[in-house]
Amino acid sequence: MRSPSRRLFLKTAGATGLAIASPLVSANIITQPADIDRQLKLRNLHTGEKLSATYWAEGGYISEELAAIDHVLRDHRSGEAFHMDHTLLDQVYALQQRLGHKGTIEIISGYRSPASNAMLASKSSGVAKKSFHMLGRAVDLRMPGVELKNLRKAALKLKAGGVGYYPNSNFVHLDTGRPRFW
Repeated sequence: MRSPSRRLFLKTAGATGLAIASPLVSANIITQPADIDRQLKLRNLHTGEKLSATYWAEGGYISEELAAIDHVLRDHRSGEAFHMDHTLLDQVYALQQRLGHKGTIEIISGYRSPASNAMLASKSSGVAKKSFHMLGRAVDLRMPGVELKNLRKAALKLKAGGVGYYPNSNFVHLDTGRPRFW
């Protein structure tokens, strides 16, 4: 049997390793130096809201800009906002950089409340009952001027999370789960 101090050490070391690894996963998809500002131009197709936000500058995230992004990516059905995963924002940023896209990113769905997700899942087999949208870890988007198939290819090359391809609905799904595709 392990001693309590060894158990505490292993638990602390494991948590520290995860805390250190999380930013590295995000940083590995960004090909620019860390001191370059990261900006997203978003338009929520359901609310019509537009936002241009520099969410990273001088080597760190900017909480006011993150809050503005959370608001634009809120559940348009309930009005509920949720803290969006910074890694997801970095994925979207890396994707636009890879594609050379300078325009606005159209958001079909960001955060979804559990009630909204359950309603959608009851109407469609294409909605996961335990969706990453409910955790602020997924976004459905498109980039005007970029062919959807090219958006999908670029997202797959990031190898940074889940990539769903919905050509009939004209969007790509990104999430911060394990790399996979459908």
